[in-house]
Amino acid sequence: MEIWINPACSKCRAATKAFDDAGIAYTVRRYLDDPPTPEELTAVLARLNLEPWDIVRTNEPEAKPLRDLPRDAAHRADWIQALADAPILIQRPIITADDDTTAVARDPETLAQFLR
Repeated sequence: MEIWINPACSKCRAATKAFDDAGIAYTVRRYLDDPPTPEELTAVLARLNLEPWDIVRTNEPEAKPLRDLPRDAAHRADWIQALADAPILIQRPIITADDDTTAVARDPETLAQFLR
């Protein structure tokens, strides 16, 4: 299992604590220090069955240039590149299980799916 985290994020800390408490082995990726490539983001988005604009933290100052970018197939690569260039924009935590089940585990119900 891999979890993309920002250690400053309370939801990320809660997720890693839940895994630790449950005795579940996982690998941490501090995605701000080790940003995902556009190819990795494309793969994660496919597993999430989401579009890149669905995982953007729109309240971050770095999101300002994206506010007028169309949310369509023609601009999908631009969104993915923006996430790769400014990983602070990526919603977190993103968890990928060994069976490739992937989710943005911001709520306890989603996180619980990985604790079984």
